[in-house]
Amino acid sequence: MVELLKGIAASDGVAVAKAYLLVQPDLSFKQNTVEDTAAEEKRLDNALAASSAELEKIRDKAAKSLGEEEAQVFDAHLMVLSDPEMIGQIKQHIQDNKVNAESSLKEVTDMYIGMFEAMDDNAYMQERAADIRDVTKRILAHLLGVTLPDPSMIDEEVIVVAHDLTPSDTAQLDKNFVKAFVTDIGGRTSHSAIMARSLEIPAIVGTKEITAKVKEGDVLAVNGIIGETIVNPTDDQAAEYKKAGEAYAAQKAEWEKLKNAETVTADGKHFELAANIGTPKDLEGVHNNGAEAIGLYRTEFLYMDSPDFPTEDDQFEAYKAVLEGMGDKPVVVRTMDIGGDKELPYLTLPHEMNPFLGYRALRISLSELGDDMFRTQLRALLRASVHGNLRIMFPMVATLKEFRAAKKMYEEEKEKLVKEGVKVSDTIQVGIMIEIPAAAVLADKFAKEVDFFSVGTNDLIQYTMAADRMNERVSYLYQPYNPSILRLIKNVIDAAHAEGKWAGMCGEMAGDQTAVPLLMGMGLDEFSMSATSILRTRSLMKRLTTTKMAELADKALKECDTMEEVQALVEEYVK
Repeated sequence: MVELLKGIAASDGVAVAKAYLLVQPDLSFKQNTVEDTAAEEKRLDNALAASSAELEKIRDKAAKSLGEEEAQVFDAHLMVLSDPEMIGQIKQHIQDNKVNAESSLKEVTDMYIGMFEAMDDNAYMQERAADIRDVTKRILAHLLGVTLPDPSMIDEEVIVVAHDLTPSDTAQLDKNFVKAFVTDIGGRTSHSAIMARSLEIPAIVGTKEITAKVKEGDVLAVNGIIGETIVNPTDDQAAEYKKAGEAYAAQKAEWEKLKNAETVTADGKHFELAANIGTPKDLEGVHNNGAEAIGLYRTEFLYMDSPDFPTEDDQFEAYKAVLEGMGDKPVVVRTMDIGGDKELPYLTLPHEMNPFLGYRALRISLSELGDDMFRTQLRALLRASVHGNLRIMFPMVATLKEFRAAKKMYEEEKEKLVKEGVKVSDTIQVGIMIEIPAAAVLADKFAKEVDFFSVGTNDLIQYTMAADRMNERVSYLYQPYNPSILRLIKNVIDAAHAEGKWAGMCGEMAGDQTAVPLLMGMGLDEFSMSATSILRTRSLMKRLTTTKMAELADKALKECDTMEEVQALVEEYVK
């Protein structure tokens, strides 16, 4: 049946393909008494063989796409599958208790998991518990005859449908096959949406019900520009969507002509357009879209894509690759921003009622738990600094005391390296991300001590409006053009300029076509965004004059009471 679903337009583009449900299947079962224990053992052997074949295939693909080291996690899973003692105990349980394989599998593996998890002073054994849990789920799926979704194994054109996509799920998507994705929850600034823009995959989030409305094999037509999805479109509807996709591709081709152009306004003012990246692999998109800098390198993906803490040398190589890849162009590297919805399987963080307001980012780095991790990252960055134009940025700074503590650790590690005879650049700028209202209000004090500001609007808006940016029920409060937000941003820009410092923005607002004219008028120096938004933004800026945009910003700040009034004013000025 044809059905139209609306959501939040998260990443531009149009696609038509069949659905791939990235939804965890029901693995519940009942304990049954069996007479033929040999048949149950045979069922177990078949499930083990199928799981092993599946993991071999996944391991080979991971080794090719991510590298041999990343694939080693699957070696551990294969070892669990071939452990004669554990498998022997499962079979013995089937024989002794005359129960089905599912029940015996769970009984024995739960015992192992509990035993290893209890060894809280042994990280290696706790990792084995996680391995057994993952492998058990796979065996159980084969026993029950259900399929476990695995986005890394997609090998045909599909549109991924999920309740939500984690950053690691999104990182596994191959854009050669994944033509779009649609989720139940999320907002335009959720991490999956941000990564979709980096991958240039159309995306719609916050539909509330896509997983309930779509079944495997359904065809979807997705328009990520307007946030609409049609389930099982008619031939005419599919043709209409394909036509919209061609029109968007033609528009992109026009923007492509500006790839090597300078970002200069109609009255000759230059603004720096930079790209946000997650890994060195993103450099291709940075260059393809004519970025003049990298305004945000999200280093947490180094940690999230690693089975253990990345070593100093691993990090050094990654930072060096990006710095060398950008030549003399600036590269702003954000130190590790773990916490909130970004977790590490090998770092146990306390359970919190509201992790976005809790122990995350710099708060971890400055704690006893994060001290070694933070110093290792600083050393790697300092060593890499001679290979390009490095700028270091601390995230989630609320107080001057926090900034001073982080800067002190930076200076200590720099001094140690110099004493060791390691070359370190003398031109590294050290700044902060402004994403907490307290820091935005106190920007004049921070400006005396930092080298630059970069406004992280995704969190700044969330914290100012007291509205979770991942919650579609309060998505109406995600208001980048609300006068309160604009006043905070203007305060930050003015404070930086008063001390001769520069102010940038690395939140999604920097590439928002309604916000750009306002930010130009306020005097923002650097705009950092998903690489795919750069050429469109350059095209817009070339049509505008700074004098008229300054007048627009002044009116918005002084005369507008609501976000809607600001939007109407921008439309009036930018025609």
